[in-house]
Amino acid sequence: MRRLRIAAIGGDGIGPEVIAAGCRVLAATAAADGGFACDIQDFDWGSAMYRTTGQMMPADGLRQLEGFDAIFFGAVGAPDIPDHVTLWELRLAICQGFDQYANVRPTRLLPSVTGPLREELGRQIDWVIVRENSEGEYAGVGGRAHRGLPIEVGMDVAVFTRAGVERICRHACEIAMSRPRKHLTVVTKSNAQRHGMVFWDEVCAGVTAQYPELTVEKVLVDAMTARMVMQPGRVDTVVATNLHADILSDLASALAGSLGIGATGNIDPSRKRPSMFEPIHGSAFDITGKGIANPLGAFWTAAMLLEHLGEAAAGRRLMAAVEAVTGRGAVLTPDLGGTATTAAVTDAVIAALAGINA
Repeated sequence: MRRLRIAAIGGDGIGPEVIAAGCRVLAATAAADGGFACDIQDFDWGSAMYRTTGQMMPADGLRQLEGFDAIFFGAVGAPDIPDHVTLWELRLAICQGFDQYANVRPTRLLPSVTGPLREELGRQIDWVIVRENSEGEYAGVGGRAHRGLPIEVGMDVAVFTRAGVERICRHACEIAMSRPRKHLTVVTKSNAQRHGMVFWDEVCAGVTAQYPELTVEKVLVDAMTARMVMQPGRVDTVVATNLHADILSDLASALAGSLGIGATGNIDPSRKRPSMFEPIHGSAFDITGKGIANPLGAFWTAAMLLEHLGEAAAGRRLMAAVEAVTGRGAVLTPDLGGTATTAAVTDAVIAALAGINA
């Protein structure tokens, strides 16, 4: 039997709750499939570790993770620790340390879930947003000077390299080619940012020209937000910079009904290092410990993890179970208008797995 080695990092807030639920569902999916098993090892890294050691993860954290097939990550962030510390010293340390340069976020309305759009628009949502995940506005280049003085200055420099733009655009083209519509939207802001974003446009145009079967559009990011709301059927596969896609993908999840549903993969397409899969909802300290966190984003994330590791049929089976549960509408957490607990939704999805053929 094939064994998948998975590192589980619950992190902060509701992260440990939804990752624990996700691990239960991964084990149940593997049992239902019968062809593989999940060997899951927990890592208690995050803000609790920082409070006692001054580190979000051990100094050799990447070395500890490098032998795993994938990483299942919960959330990061705590109200008593600056966000730039929690983010850069755990999640981004892993993403950048393992060169997980492609952040891939699928979005669609799950059955019986009602988003904020009119139903005829909401049902048109079937998107994949591909976010450049290693450079751009989040490259970490910049600094502060003259602290506390009237001339104090702070700078973050958006960094775009030809290699970085080429590889993310090529990955987005491959995803778009795998989808029925073969449609790619390249998001930009080159009307106002005349250096980096013009360069982005030029490099993307060179890459997309190598895919003559694709329909390619270039859309300004502000116009893209309007299109996602007013004309969702005109969107399919999207490629955008680190900052632009960060914003657009959260808008996408909100339009799909709840941030609690959103899933993402931080991918190293070369597969030289483990990729990291995470729900996108954040640490949500306002509901931490109440047992009502929505685990569906973690389950969708688990399905993406399985597909990445070559167990696509099992991933589809898991998503079918998720959709069976949401379709009935009876077992939903409060963010989706229900009253169910995290555990109840998890139990319902595991029960649904048993009734779905591979």
